[in-house]
Amino acid sequence: MRIMLFGAAGQVGSDCLIALKTKAHEVIAVTRNQLDFADECAVVSYVEQCKPNVIINACAYTAVDKAESESDLADQINHKTVAALAKCCHVNGILLLHLSTDYVFDGHADTPYLEDSCVNPLSVYGKTKLQGEKAIEEHATQYIILRTSWVFGENGNNFVKTMLKLAKDRDQLSVVSDQSGRPTYAGHIVNVLLFFVEKYNKDGIIPYGIYHCSSSGETSWYEFAQAVFEQAYIAGVIAKKPQVSPIPSSAYPTPAPRPMYSTLDTSKLESTIGQALPSWREGLSRFMDAIV
Repeated sequence: MRIMLFGAAGQVGSDCLIALKTKAHEVIAVTRNQLDFADECAVVSYVEQCKPNVIINACAYTAVDKAESESDLADQINHKTVAALAKCCHVNGILLLHLSTDYVFDGHADTPYLEDSCVNPLSVYGKTKLQGEKAIEEHATQYIILRTSWVFGENGNNFVKTMLKLAKDRDQLSVVSDQSGRPTYAGHIVNVLLFFVEKYNKDGIIPYGIYHCSSSGETSWYEFAQAVFEQAYIAGVIAKKPQVSPIPSSAYPTPAPRPMYSTLDTSKLESTIGQALPSWREGLSRFMDAIV
């Protein structure tokens, strides 16, 4: 098959590109330097020119706090261009695999969110990603939307990298302890994307819709930071472990509000792929092995 990958230099996209290159598919990798995803006409024109069988959209405006002051740009990338892409995929019979986020929820729940749980995003980022989801549901027929959470990987910017950078300069750190969710290793997301690609290649059809895709295990940012430093120290990535103190979200205000609870229920996806998703701790171990 011919597969077009948007966001090929990003956190998930870069890992996806490496994985796809091991398969017998033609891959058209597209980065932000090659094509401006804010230009929906250029994006659609490029798709129609290349005629892919599958599009993996790992491109998004992900600067959560900055989106509060750049709402038009965030909406263009996360919603309007996605809508144009969905229409293009429908017209041309292209399978669209799209990444979304746990930020479509408000975090007021006390049990893991299901795919059909009530959505109520708190931030501009979450609202634009939700509008992108709705546009795909409205305009596309062959699509998979994967909602992910707390993504980390060897490429791009993420919480794990930030913690490791701070550990080199500080002996003490304060990390929010009252927000909980499921950290998700980029490689685990890639494995799910490849499952749907290969099933589509084999069967010509897959169970379309929205799926929750996060590594297993619920934790807080505070506990996640502790695990990062523990594994990094054991792996020799850092020479010392900083002391980590828990703080409430109120002590670390941000321009964009975060959902306090964003744990995703992944049972639908696990039933579809026929296996449990690996734990975030396993993903963190793979991360450390990769950067040593």
